[in-house]
Amino acid sequence: MAEHYQHVTVLLDEAVDALRVRPEGLYVDGTFGRGGHSKKIVEQLGEQGRLLVVDKDPEAIKVANDLFADDPRVMIHHGSFADFSQALDERGIEGSVDGFLLDLGVSSPQLDDAARGFSFQRDGALDMRMNPESGESAAEWLAEAQDTEIMEVLWKYGDERFARRITQRIIEQRDTKPLETTLQLANLISDAIPRKFHGKRHPATKSFQAIRIFINKELADLESCLESGAERLALDGRMVVISFHSLEDRMVKRYFKKLSTPAPVPRGLPVLETNIALPFRTIGKAMKPDSREVAENVRSRSSVMRILERKS
Repeated sequence: MAEHYQHVTVLLDEAVDALRVRPEGLYVDGTFGRGGHSKKIVEQLGEQGRLLVVDKDPEAIKVANDLFADDPRVMIHHGSFADFSQALDERGIEGSVDGFLLDLGVSSPQLDDAARGFSFQRDGALDMRMNPESGESAAEWLAEAQDTEIMEVLWKYGDERFARRITQRIIEQRDTKPLETTLQLANLISDAIPRKFHGKRHPATKSFQAIRIFINKELADLESCLESGAERLALDGRMVVISFHSLEDRMVKRYFKKLSTPAPVPRGLPVLETNIALPFRTIGKAMKPDSREVAENVRSRSSVMRILERKS
């Protein structure tokens, strides 16, 4: 019997309100998860409205099919949000998108299911793939990767100061016994980091994050999606992105700023920045969940939401 894992949608009302859903509009939920945002979007669509839901995770796609199997307004795509534009084209949907939503990172059901390998607090197969049916698992990668590659991933995607020590332990361990479970890896990392540097967070937090991001090509997919999403955004359309760690948020912030901020004007030219029209603008400041939401869902505490709008 399949287990059911609870998922609390982060910034649910704020994110959907930011989209300003029009009954006849076309929207994309690039990270369906368990459908919290999608359900709220669909509630606001009329008969002519359309929603494309996308997710790499086959379990999320099963939920989407159960929820929307009989709703002709909803299109379901199993794959990366980076491919949303192609998914629309394949369904004969051309033209601009009125709203685009990304809720990044790993979902609660993925963390809570030990078999998925995302959590260092539950013992399970060392997998970490958003789509377990495709690509290389974390265990497979760690068994074959060069030490320089492992060290670079831990440093680049996890900002792990002890990347070299952890990598050395991984290489030593795999020479005698393969790393196959999450607790094997978590305990190895904990032992590699000097006890005096163990803080409030588990010592394996940064490394697990780094390996997960690398295995799933999360930042590459995000970069591609931001570009294609902005290109396909309709006039007055909005892109809403919820990030959960600094690498994601930094990428989103920089890209939104690039699209909405005029390039510096060379000194001496009779041109003001106000005279340079840009097609995009950011809406408000970065938004974080309030204290009540954090109290109800501690996993929301690191979330940051940013909004980009194509000006009419």
